Amino acid sequence: MGYHHSRVVEIRLEAGGQWEALIACPVEAIPHVGQYLLASNMDDPDEVIGVPLFLAEKSRHGFWSAPPIPAAWRPGMKLDLLGPLGHGFRVPREVQRLGLIALGESISRLMPLVDPIGKSHGGVTLFTDLTLPRMPALLEAYPLASLQDALDWPDFLAIDLPLQRYTELRNTFGLSGGNGLICPAQVLVTTPMPCAGLGKCGACAVASRRGWKLACEDGPVFDLHDLIW
Repeated sequence: MGYHHSRVVEIRLEAGGQWEALIACPVEAIPHVGQYLLASNMDDPDEVIGVPLFLAEKSRHGFWSAPPIPAAWRPGMKLDLLGPLGHGFRVPREVQRLGLIALGESISRLMPLVDPIGKSHGGVTLFTDLTLPRMPALLEAYPLASLQDALDWPDFLAIDLPLQRYTELRNTFGLSGGNGLICPAQVLVTTPMPCAGLGKCGACAVASRRGWKLACEDGPVFDLHDLIW
């Protein structure tokens, strides 16, 4: 973890109608997929709470930050970055059939997982009801309604899940009683993380089999089987 100076180079509209920002920063500041940076607007001394930024795509001089970003951000604006913070996705090298499930407001936080599987000649399937951007040829996409009939296909699942939809997950999978998934799964729990683990405020608490965990510090990516859901 460290402090880094950066700036907003460009802002673009993604397929779902939300804004992404190209952040110019040192290479050591670029978060691993699922990790985050806490960004503060250096042009606004009254800004108290930082903004968590997640990797959507690496670029030559930094990275594209997944939406959402503040509406007031503009190209040329200076940012102070803290991080990278938290734990990201850890997809085993032997995975050949990767399932992606996007339940939040964007698929962007999951997209960096696609290319490594493609390079190993594997397959990737995305399940979501969100508007889709232009996608790599190897990536297939299906609506969430198709998920329950396809749970025997992936040998690993990566899930983007807002904390407020946490209780819906079992119904999304079509699981009842104590039934669980037959493959390993990791979940990126997206939720406000105002203190980035510095204040232990508890706003991002997630119930686990070993007690309450903080998304900002113990996550935001968790092994799904370690959580109570």
